[in-house]
Amino acid sequence: MSASAVILAAGAGTRFGGEGNKVWALLAGQPLLWHGLAAFAACGAVDEIVVVIRSGDEERLTSLPQVGLPLHGVVGGERRADSAWAGLSRAGGEYVLVHDGARPLVTPSLIQRVLAATRYHGAAVPVLPVADTVRRARDQFLKSETLDRRDWVLIQTPQGFRRDLLLTAYAEAHRRGRELPDDAAAVLSLGHPVATVPGDPANLKVTRPEDLTLAKRILAGSTT
Repeated sequence: MSASAVILAAGAGTRFGGEGNKVWALLAGQPLLWHGLAAFAACGAVDEIVVVIRSGDEERLTSLPQVGLPLHGVVGGERRADSAWAGLSRAGGEYVLVHDGARPLVTPSLIQRVLAATRYHGAAVPVLPVADTVRRARDQFLKSETLDRRDWVLIQTPQGFRRDLLLTAYAEAHRRGRELPDDAAAVLSLGHPVATVPGDPANLKVTRPEDLTLAKRILAGSTT
């Protein structure tokens, strides 16, 4: 039962500031993207990595240090769903793990955990519990309703799926004109259950410059 990693690295990174895609920002001397690639290669559970990049980043991708797995680059689209479809179309595994290239601190153990649940359930995502009080706000004022945080989770990547299931889900979403925040949403819209596995608090998504600072501290073994 082969598995492919699909790494999404075609985003614009508008909230990160500066020019270019944030996945090429340096973390411990290597681009953010490379750290994720290295984790997938080290997990021993995937057979290939498909990296979805922006047009013009092909040379950057090929210049990365090798990680020990076949690496295939494809150009993504304007939307996340377009990029995911491009990656899925190139992937050859029975199972796929779709991961944000801006999550450089994903660990081999998390990848293995997601893939094991995916093989059992057909779809699985890593999640974190919501620790803080969740309340609605509007026009800079709190609303009276407090949500039961026991029913809410924060979703991370990689998100794992049978490849045929995810392809069907995206095709149906496209047919219906649905905008999808992530891959799990596509599968859930089919009525197919998506299992959850424990996520990793260190598996942060680098969105703003301060996230990169935090990632450096985590990688160095300190959060102070």
